[in-house]
Amino acid sequence: MKKKNYSETQIVAILKQYEGGREAMDVCREYGISKATLFNWRKKYSGMEAAQLKELKALQDENRRLKQMYAELSLDYKLAKDII
Repeated sequence: MKKKNYSETQIVAILKQYEGGREAMDVCREYGISKATLFNWRKKYSGMEAAQLKELKALQDENRRLKQMYAELSLDYKLAKDII
């Protein structure tokens, strides 16, 4: 069975249908996902809008870049300290 990849906005739309009153099995059957996947998505993305999800992604990317910058500067500092 081919694995389907859903974007975060699609996941939020699927969760909106589930939270709107549709049965879990109906939603799972329609989108070809398991019930466990639906509940994992609900745990991760519950209550989020598409705009909030984009902001979260942007913050995660910025955090990753800042951590990388810190690691590079820390390494430079250690090398300079060893030389002196």
